[in-house]
Amino acid sequence: MLTFLKAQMSSLIASLTDLLLTALLVELAAIPVLQASVEGTITGGIVNFVINRNWVFEGRQPAKVQAAKYALVWSGNLVLNAAGMFGMTHWSVFPYIVSKVIVSILVGTCYNYFLQKRFVFKVSPDVTTEKDAI
Repeated sequence: MLTFLKAQMSSLIASLTDLLLTALLVELAAIPVLQASVEGTITGGIVNFVINRNWVFEGRQPAKVQAAKYALVWSGNLVLNAAGMFGMTHWSVFPYIVSKVIVSILVGTCYNYFLQKRFVFKVSPDVTTEKDAI
């Protein structure tokens, strides 16, 4: 349960980073919503990986291995977020920020947590950890 709560805190920090950057790009730089959303998602993904690796799941595999796995899972995350944003902003009455929050919550709870826990940061018994290698 503690891991789940820590993952949700990490997700919240990454989501706030994502939302803030998206809003700044749309409102101050006049970048189109979908492009700003993708850029926010990229930044939030980097923040999420760093926090998850160092605090939530305490990375025990080499960083390159976890980064490659994370990039694979995160690519799906990006597609789901972009598609969800497109659908919500084109076929609903919600403002883009509300749409982004709804989509982020759905993708985060239904997709990200489980794949990160069971695939990205899962420790295989035959993997030498970075701590063991030193």
